[in-house]
Amino acid sequence: MLTVLSIRAAENKDFCSVRDFYYSLIDGFEQMKYSPGWKKGIYPTDEYLLDSIKNGELYIGEIEGNIAACMVVNHKYNEGYKGIKWSVEAADPELLVIHILGVLPAYSGRGTAKQMVRRVIETARENNIKTIRLDVLIGNIPAEKLYTKMGFNYLETVRMYYEDTGWTEFKLFEYII
Repeated sequence: MLTVLSIRAAENKDFCSVRDFYYSLIDGFEQMKYSPGWKKGIYPTDEYLLDSIKNGELYIGEIEGNIAACMVVNHKYNEGYKGIKWSVEAADPELLVIHILGVLPAYSGRGTAKQMVRRVIETARENNIKTIRLDVLIGNIPAEKLYTKMGFNYLETVRMYYEDTGWTEFKLFEYII
């Protein structure tokens, strides 16, 4: 069942709600088979969330006034992206990267994540972006399925460093606009 999602840029006043959203997700991962590897206070950090809000990069998906999903979309990526043979050559301003897309379990299975990703694709088209890129922690099957269904192409698996996971294998995906 598809539920209509209202998507908007987060504002400073949303910080506590956004942090609580991610903490709730992290708590919920303990009971789930798959996890993105996020950890409270390590990733996403309060500073990362605040900077993302300040820069207009953090988006909230709401259903009936409740936060159902959040994500960060910007031009920033892990150093591990630099050694990859991407399908499209793109300077940083010509690409978007999706980070920390999460949906609360109560809103999963309703097309919530798909609507968030569709918004990124629409934004990319409107702004002459060439490609959307992202990485998924190896073993996060739900995320892999989502992005594949949305038309993202798997490129390769690389070892990258993030504060929350250390040196870990990630699958890289790309969507050509």
